[in-house]
Amino acid sequence: MTVPVITIDGPSASGKGTVAALVASRLDFHYLDSGSLYRLLALHGRRHSIAWDDESKLAEAAANLPVEFSDGAVWLEGNDASLDIRAEEIGIGASKVGALPAVRAALLQRQRDFRLAPGLVTDGRDMGSVVFTDAALKIFLTASAEERARRRYKQLIGKGESANLPTIMQDIIDRDARDAARPVAPLRQEPDAFLLDTTELTIDQAVDKVLGWFGERQVSGH
Repeated sequence: MTVPVITIDGPSASGKGTVAALVASRLDFHYLDSGSLYRLLALHGRRHSIAWDDESKLAEAAANLPVEFSDGAVWLEGNDASLDIRAEEIGIGASKVGALPAVRAALLQRQRDFRLAPGLVTDGRDMGSVVFTDAALKIFLTASAEERARRRYKQLIGKGESANLPTIMQDIIDRDARDAARPVAPLRQEPDAFLLDTTELTIDQAVDKVLGWFGERQVSGH
């Protein structure tokens, strides 16, 4: 039996990570936040003085990145990097290193290795289009740029960090354009992916939508 995979792709700050983690919890599936791998690589590059456009060195690092996901935390070189990788600057770095073909190739098999029984829920930008093309269910989860900026602003303020809404909005617009225009694995909705716009939805409503679609797929045998 093929281990079932649910992929949830979408733009930055759309809430796909939160939804994916909750869906995985409800189904008792494994969970992979693919974006964290690119964030970890950007952080690793910053810490080891590797420029975010140095494709060969970053690809080499990606293939050997000492990463571990355990106890609800993300570990890099034996240290908890859960908070460090969520910095806005590292998010921008992740988008830049993720646009490099050699980096994406180096991380491809590492992502596929997370496919373990009884199932996997994963979120990112190319999970359904490239990494798990045979996924049992593909979701393209999005929200308006205004709503995504508002959510990110609220999140940062809630963590006690300074934030500027117009700046966040521009960063999101810039990242959307960069992710959609990159030559390898551009951000796009696949023809066989369900569109889930969460602009007007609560997190619980979005989770229920995904679980409903997955249940229908299981019943129909697709």
